[in-house]
Amino acid sequence: MHLLSSTCKQLFIYTLLMLFACSDGNTSNETTSKAITESVENTYIETGDLAALKKRKQIRILLPKHSDVLLPRAGSSLGFEQELAVSFAESMELKPVLVYIDNFEDLIPALQAGKGDIIAANLTITKTRKQQIAFTVPIDHSKEQLVVRADDTSLKSKEQLDGKTIAVQKDTSYEETLNTLQEKYKNIKSQIISGHFNTDDILDELNQKKFDYTILDSNVLEQAKSYRKDFKTAFNLTGERALAWGVRKSNEQLLKALNRYLNQQQLLRKQEVTYKDDFDAIKKRKTLRVLTRNNSASYFLWRGELLGFEFELVKAFAKKHKLRLEVIVAPNHEQLIPMLKQGKGDIIAAFMTATKEREQQGIAFSRHHHFASEIIVTRSNDKTLNKLEDLNGRTIYVRRSSAYWSSLEKLKSNDINFEIKAAPETMETEEIIGKVASGEYDLTLADSHILDIELTWRDDIKAAFPIGEPRKNAWAVRKENQKLLNAINQFIKKEYKGLFYNITYKKYFKNPHKIKKHKKDRVDLNPDGSISPYDNFVKKYAKQYGFDWRMIVSQMYQESRFDPKAKSWVGAKGLMQVMPRTAKELKLTHLEDPETGIHAGIKYLEWVRNRFEKELDVQDRIWFALAAYNAGQGHVKDARRLAKQMGWNPNRWFNNVEKAILLLSKKEYAKKARHGYVRGTEPVNYVRHIKDRYNAYVRLAQ
Repeated sequence: MHLLSSTCKQLFIYTLLMLFACSDGNTSNETTSKAITESVENTYIETGDLAALKKRKQIRILLPKHSDVLLPRAGSSLGFEQELAVSFAESMELKPVLVYIDNFEDLIPALQAGKGDIIAANLTITKTRKQQIAFTVPIDHSKEQLVVRADDTSLKSKEQLDGKTIAVQKDTSYEETLNTLQEKYKNIKSQIISGHFNTDDILDELNQKKFDYTILDSNVLEQAKSYRKDFKTAFNLTGERALAWGVRKSNEQLLKALNRYLNQQQLLRKQEVTYKDDFDAIKKRKTLRVLTRNNSASYFLWRGELLGFEFELVKAFAKKHKLRLEVIVAPNHEQLIPMLKQGKGDIIAAFMTATKEREQQGIAFSRHHHFASEIIVTRSNDKTLNKLEDLNGRTIYVRRSSAYWSSLEKLKSNDINFEIKAAPETMETEEIIGKVASGEYDLTLADSHILDIELTWRDDIKAAFPIGEPRKNAWAVRKENQKLLNAINQFIKKEYKGLFYNITYKKYFKNPHKIKKHKKDRVDLNPDGSISPYDNFVKKYAKQYGFDWRMIVSQMYQESRFDPKAKSWVGAKGLMQVMPRTAKELKLTHLEDPETGIHAGIKYLEWVRNRFEKELDVQDRIWFALAAYNAGQGHVKDARRLAKQMGWNPNRWFNNVEKAILLLSKKEYAKKARHGYVRGTEPVNYVRHIKDRYNAYVRLAQ
């Protein structure tokens, strides 16, 4: 059933970066940025075969729309189906058009109605579906399995299913499997789920005991098992079943072309788990596997966009060589080299320091692409630290296992009398910096690039001074992969300190992501009685979508400080800082126009709000929506799941889910979350600031 899942010059340069370094879609590969997106309501009707598509010069790819984006971390490629389908379109010299369908059960009707030309959703081939559409050659296989809660120990045999409720999605192969079960076990109750649900939504409802069991594909469940432990499989309900794409039965030429292409891509053979070969074989496979870490410097998910300095650099390298990029997140820094040597990846791109000790483990380092210094970090109001001797009598907190510990011990041997205290091994450097900012810790030591990121988001800490000489960061490959190493070195030699590199570096380490406080933060009415210059537009669209207009003005201030030309570090635009891709999906353009920007923001906020249960308290539903608007719905869902695990209320934002989202910046929690690492302080502060300003506006404006 399922799928695998500001001067003009500055603005011009930044635009070049966005065009060169970032895709305009939810994929880890540049390929899909060449596609255009269309809503199913606006598409034309076409039921003709390949000749008709060539006459139109485009092909429409039907895809299920998901409300959040999964962080790829196990070698999977985000948007794999889109990439493959777009590549097919290009091979046929057709323009790819992505048509997203809200509900899975509407995919086949949309195809039959001529609103799309291919369903690229890895449908299970069933007798019923074969009567409706034609299938390509299989692109994968999966078993359908009965899924139960992890704490359910009562189910021992299929006979015990009598009287139990099994929930499945409407018009899926799961529904057919359930019907077959009910023929044998007459007392099984069925619950049909219709609408916008992904795997995690269904597993969440299972754990909320809204039904007893569900049915899902084994390949989907394997992915879910990598980050959640609250379910288990009880039985296989089917043998291995083929998953394929669908076309209209009358489109025989299109089907033949698809089958030829898919066979050429060698999708029928089982992929090897490991590869240790060199660049020639990588180019033949057309896939580059990068080993990295899920953190704020290397690789993370924010507002549905895959980001990270290392990620953008290695993505550009892959694009140069026309390779699809797969990202593999190592469980910790210590596992990066062993995983590379085992053939589980081709490159390490994770701000790794090039050392002789590491080279002796059988790896080779590329030319350096970054220098990192170890910096003493203190609070912003600390004026006592100017030189190394000023460390006398101070206490520095670092992890004992980190390189910082040995650097500080070496420094102590030079007769500088400070105390080194061990921070918890589970605490990331960013968290330790936060402890320094709050006053719980005195000082810490941090790599310059980590500190640079923190300084773009906060102003309560500062760099005192570096200790020792700067160290080289580089990518790593297996020692025997000299052709790959040469290709990387050529790329870095060309790009290092060039336009692309410099703007990407500034984007992550130098741009002020935080919106600094200034005098206009004072809450007061304008002489004409308005709160903002755009109250009339806000009132119009807030009423249309059912929001308190003062809440929207508060959010608009938080997003842009009422500047319609504002543009964020990730490319969001306008008064409400909407991503251009999102605006396009909302069928709105020209976000710099005040009315359009406001309309887009409120319409998107309404869409986000509708992703949360209507049964939630009205206030908490808007707090969840605001947090999701800021950080992405997926991170909020992860936080709600974590809140429940911690014994907090998953239906309350303040002092409950907000506490959980703060934990998701810690590796021990982020590695178990579907969407991985998130800087939790951002949505927490975002919601609190909007709430406080909204309360002030309520007192002023009616």
